[in-house]
Amino acid sequence: MVKKEIEIEVYGAEQVCASCVNLPSSKDTCEWLEAALTRKFPEQNFKISYIDMFNPPENIKQKSFVAKMIEEDLFYPLVIIEDEIVAEGNVRLKKVVEVMEKYGYKA
Repeated sequence: MVKKEIEIEVYGAEQVCASCVNLPSSKDTCEWLEAALTRKFPEQNFKISYIDMFNPPENIKQKSFVAKMIEEDLFYPLVIIEDEIVAEGNVRLKKVVEVMEKYGYKA
């Protein structure tokens, strides 16, 4: 039983991270993740959103996180679930699934 609908944020840019050549773009990763998680957890709602680090929304939390990403030179795409960084650069579905299961999602 899902305790609450979680929010997944995928931060990144249209351009692939210099250290992440041969990996999909952040936006492609977000779309892939949404499709994979929807199949993995059918009829269990979650919210997933893509945040462009070079054009962040007006949300203060997201803007400050983008500043942190740039300041600390973090790899992207960066996947955050409920304010916890769960993946950076090469996103692994297994790790994202493990975190979702902690919130009560059942595969």
